[in-house]
Amino acid sequence: MQWTKVLGLGLGAAALLGLGIILGHFAIPKKSNSPAPSISAPQDLDLEILETVMGQLDAHRIRENLRELSREPHLASSPRDEDLVQLLLQRWKDPESGLDSAEAFTYEVLLSFPSQEQPNVVDIVGPTGDIIHSCHRTEENVTGEQGGADVIQPHAAYAPSGTPQAVNAAKHGVAGVLVYTDPADINDGLSSPSETFPNSWYLPPSGVERGSYYKYFGDPLTPYLPATPSSFRLDLANVSGFPPIPTQPIGFQDARDLLCNLNGTLAPATWQGALGCHYRLGPGFRPDGNFSADSQVNVSVYNLLELRNSSNVLGIIHGAVEPDRYVLYGNHRDSWVHGAVDPSSGTAVLLELSRVLGTLLKKGTWRPRRSIVFASWGAEEFGLIGSTEFTEEFFNKLQERTVAYINVDIAVFANATLRVQGTPPVQSVVFSATKEIRSPGPGDLSIYDNWIRYFNRSSPVYGLVPSLGSLGAGSDYAPFIHFLGISSMDIAYTYDQSKTSARIYPTYHTAFDTFDYVDKFLDPGFSSHQAVARTAGSIILRLSDSFFLPLKVSDYSETLRSFLQAAQQDLGALLEQHSISLGPLVTAVEKFEAEAAALGQRISTLQKGSPDPLQVRMLNDQLMLLERSFLNPRAFPEERYYSHVLWAARTGSVATFPGLSNACSRAMDTASGSEAWAEVQRQLSIVVTALEGAAATLRPVADL
Repeated sequence: MQWTKVLGLGLGAAALLGLGIILGHFAIPKKSNSPAPSISAPQDLDLEILETVMGQLDAHRIRENLRELSREPHLASSPRDEDLVQLLLQRWKDPESGLDSAEAFTYEVLLSFPSQEQPNVVDIVGPTGDIIHSCHRTEENVTGEQGGADVIQPHAAYAPSGTPQAVNAAKHGVAGVLVYTDPADINDGLSSPSETFPNSWYLPPSGVERGSYYKYFGDPLTPYLPATPSSFRLDLANVSGFPPIPTQPIGFQDARDLLCNLNGTLAPATWQGALGCHYRLGPGFRPDGNFSADSQVNVSVYNLLELRNSSNVLGIIHGAVEPDRYVLYGNHRDSWVHGAVDPSSGTAVLLELSRVLGTLLKKGTWRPRRSIVFASWGAEEFGLIGSTEFTEEFFNKLQERTVAYINVDIAVFANATLRVQGTPPVQSVVFSATKEIRSPGPGDLSIYDNWIRYFNRSSPVYGLVPSLGSLGAGSDYAPFIHFLGISSMDIAYTYDQSKTSARIYPTYHTAFDTFDYVDKFLDPGFSSHQAVARTAGSIILRLSDSFFLPLKVSDYSETLRSFLQAAQQDLGALLEQHSISLGPLVTAVEKFEAEAAALGQRISTLQKGSPDPLQVRMLNDQLMLLERSFLNPRAFPEERYYSHVLWAARTGSVATFPGLSNACSRAMDTASGSEAWAEVQRQLSIVVTALEGAAATLRPVADL
C-alpha cells in the first residue's frame, strides 16, 4: 500500500521520478468440553442468538480496547508487540469470556530496521562538502507521542544501505530514491500546521509514511516454506524482491524544500502536486533558489536486516456439529508506530467480538455449528508475514477445511459508509447481514441502504446494489485468496469520496496515527467501529451456524460474463488477427453459468424439505471448494503466491481475465508466431481449463 511521490537523485541535484495440523489440533483437542460432533444434528442459524450478539457489541468497550492497544508503539517483534500477544492470550483464555483454546505460534523471520547508531539522513551539501540543509530525521512531536524512544525512525523497510550523492540522471541513472506523500494526494491540498493534526485529520508537514518495499509477501528467506527452525533458508545473496538502490521516505515539508528549488524543465502535469510551486525535473538547483546551483543531495541509508521472532495468536471456538469446517476471522497486530487506525481499530473490534461470543460460549448459551478461528497475525507491515507463514505451514489443512476468511484490518478509515472487498460468492451473505443492521448516524437507514448511496453498481440480475471491490494484496486476505483459493472478504467503514481526494486516511503509517486522532476525528463515539463489529459478527454467525452455507456461487457468473465481454470487445479483433479464437472461452463461461444455476436450483429444492444432513454437507463442500478450482500454481511463474486465475494482479489495460489481459498487453507489438503470442494462447487455455474445472465442481457429486 505504497501510494507516494518519488524523487530520484541525479548528478548536480535531485530529479523527480515516477510496491496441517494446527487447526485439526485445535478443532479436535485431546481434552475438550465440546460436545461430540454429530453430522446428523439439524442445527441452523439462531436468529435470537444473532440478535443477542448484535445488542451486546459495545462501542465503549471497543473504544477502551483501542486505547489500550494503541497506548504505545508496537512494531513487529518489539517488547510491546509481545505484550499484546500476552494480552490476546489472556483475553481468549478468560474463564468467563474466553474461547475454547488459544495459543501463540512463533516464526523466525527476516525484518528490516534503521540503525539506531547511524540514523538515516538526507542532506544538501555545498560544493565544498559543507552541509547547508538537513531534512528532518524524526516527525514533529506535536502531541507528546511522536518523540519517544520506541518511535521508529521513518525508513523504507528492506531498502539497502548506501550513501548515494546526487548524480546526473541522464548519464548515470538513479543512484537513490526519496519518497514522500504529497498533500494533493492525502490532505486535499492543505499543508500548513494550522490546517493539520492536531487541528484536523490532515497530515502535518513533518509526517512521514513508513512502509515495506519488499516486492513479495511472506518471510523473504523462506518462500513457500514456513519460517520454522527446520526450514531451509535462502542465502541473502539469493533473495529477490528487495529494492535495488537506497531509498528513504521524507515528509512533504522537506520535499517542498527540494522540489521547489529544482531547476530544469517542468514535470508532467500528472506529476504536479500541492507544495505551492511548479515541480521541475532538474538537473541542478535554481540559481535564484535557496541553495547554490552546484549543491548536491546526499542520502545516507543505514538499514539493517535482522532475524526476529514474530508470533501469530490463534483462538478457537470448536464447532458442535462440523468442527472440521473453519470460519477464519483475522487481523494483524503489529503497527509502524502507535497504529490506532492501522491495525488497532480492527483488533479492537476483534477483541470485542470474541468477548461477546466467548461469553455466550462460557455460559453454555451457544456453540457454533462449525469452528470459528480468531487470528492475530504478526509482522504484517513488513509484507503480510504472519498470515503467509500460517498458510504455508498448514496449506493442505486450510485448503481442505476452510469455509471463508474474513479480514478486518483498518476497521474505520472514516465514518461515512461501509466498504467491502471480496470474491463474488460472499456478496450474498454480506448483503443479508447489512440489511438487518442499522447504520450509524441520523435517520433510520440500514447499513446496506446507506452503503448503496456511496458505492453502487447496476447488476443485470439484482438491479442497483452496493458494489464490492476486488481483493488485491494490501492486507492479510492475500495469501488466503491468491495462494489457497479461499473465499475472502475485507470489511471497513470509510469516507465519502465526494468530499475528499485523500487516497487513504491522512496519517497512515505515521507517528500521528494515535488514539486521540481516531477519537476526535475519525469516529467520535465509536459508532462506526460498532457497525463494523456488528457486520462482521453477523457474517461470522451466518457462515458458522447456517445449515446451508450462505455462499452464492452463481454470483460468479456476473463477473465471468463481464470479463468475457471485455475480452470480446477489446481484444477480440486483435486475437483474430493472430488466429486465436475466443470460442472455447465463450463455451466455458456458458458451462459455468449453467452449472451454477443448476446447483442453485438443487439447493433451493432441498431447503424446502427436510434434507439429509450428509447431502447438505456435500452441497456445502461444493460451495466451499469452488474458489479452489480457479487456482493454477503454474499460471504466473514470474509472480510469487499468485495462482488465482481470476484475481491475480492485472497490468494490462483491458478489464478481463488478468493472465489474458497481461499477455495481450505484452504481445501487442510483436509479430505473429512470437513467444509472446504463444503466451497469449497459453493464458487463454489456462482460463478455459479453470472455468471448465469450476463447472465440474458444481455438478452433482456423483457425476465426474
